Amino acid sequence: MTSDSINNQKYLFPTSCGSNESLLILLNRTSEIICKWFSDADKLGPIPIDRNFECSVPGEYGKSLNVLFSEIESLIYSSFNPVHPGSLAHLDPPPLIISILGDLIAAGLNNNLLANELSPSVSLLEESICKWFSIKLGFSDLAGGVAASGGTLSNLNALVAARNFAGLETDQNAVYLISEDAHSSFEKCTRIMGLEKNNLIKVKTDKDGCMDLIELNKSIDECSNEGKKIFAIVATLGTTVRGAIDPIHNIGRICNDRNIWLHIDGSIGGIFSITNLQISDFINVNLANSITINPQKILGITKTSSLLIVSNIEILKNTFSTGLPYVSTENNLFNRGELGIQGSRPAEIIKLWLGLRFLGMRGIEDVLNSSIEKRVFFENNLDTEKYDLYSGPLHIISFLPKGMNKKESDSWTHNKRINLIKKHFMISRPLFKNRYYLRAVFGNYNTNESHINELLKLLN
Repeated sequence: MTSDSINNQKYLFPTSCGSNESLLILLNRTSEIICKWFSDADKLGPIPIDRNFECSVPGEYGKSLNVLFSEIESLIYSSFNPVHPGSLAHLDPPPLIISILGDLIAAGLNNNLLANELSPSVSLLEESICKWFSIKLGFSDLAGGVAASGGTLSNLNALVAARNFAGLETDQNAVYLISEDAHSSFEKCTRIMGLEKNNLIKVKTDKDGCMDLIELNKSIDECSNEGKKIFAIVATLGTTVRGAIDPIHNIGRICNDRNIWLHIDGSIGGIFSITNLQISDFINVNLANSITINPQKILGITKTSSLLIVSNIEILKNTFSTGLPYVSTENNLFNRGELGIQGSRPAEIIKLWLGLRFLGMRGIEDVLNSSIEKRVFFENNLDTEKYDLYSGPLHIISFLPKGMNKKESDSWTHNKRINLIKKHFMISRPLFKNRYYLRAVFGNYNTNESHINELLKLLN
């Protein structure tokens, strides 16, 4: 055994006695590197200029802490930095500081939300937070939910539950409907559920990017005539490219009249539904059977933080419960690893709990409202004689120069994005309906009007 391996022995695991001073030293050293990286963001930009990080794979013997910390620092400084004010490309805001602590606590506890006996306090915490969201959304006492690692998994949990509830688990005629502007991950969900491409039906959108109700009714009638059985309709609260909101109230009435499960993909906009902000159709989310909410996308809850809220928690139990025969369970408790596809789960709910408690409803609304105000400011000051704009009521906007054909605009968006990155502004270049756009997402709390004005000068 090498001297490095011998020296590392005292750092292997926390001890059940003593001060755990070794752990404290490592935490302090790591924190200093991360804090310095945050502080250096202004001069480094959103993405690293120098990408010389090399991943060293494990060797026969362990490496010294000095070697490892050198590699940690290289890893960190070669990473995307969401703290920079010019980070406006994606739904990845700076981390809420208290949420970083939540990640640390979750890692330190290493509790498993598979079963109550493995996470007694955290299981209660997750149940309580999901219940709180249910009430805020306007659901009944039967409602509840479960956390998952990302919106795709939350949506998948909802679709599996909806198909099970409809009794169509093995029916190859089972279909579900989404808007043509819904998130691309639904194609992935379709494959995972063992369905074919034609089991996913895409409904056309209107000029504002919202699901067209005439087209929806037409698609439902066509399914009926063709012998297809609809187990869910998915409405979107905030489409990826323009932040459009489907007409929840009308879709909810259609689903109710036809006895179809309504799922809302609120990965982007769902968090706005718990506030008093006046956004059309957000008060109607309680018409749904289920809704996905991703607080990580704007509140800065560290990844990952996604919730699936259902109008009746018993449906999740009936869909996913196996009994967990290898775990001891008290009669009055239900193991939360049986509420979704994931079995073992980390205590990610701690990050969300701390973030919500720290912000309070006033703080949550301030974060959300400021993001919309920034988008409005940008939209009002971008030269509309030069650009076509595509946005909804949220904090996302896409744009293209007027009068360009596809080849010209694809080239322009490519070059413009590269030039903006050189100026420390990172916006995205999504492919949407076979054409590239530029998109800005104003969920970065560090971005202020002076930064937006600087971006506008580079565009106008």
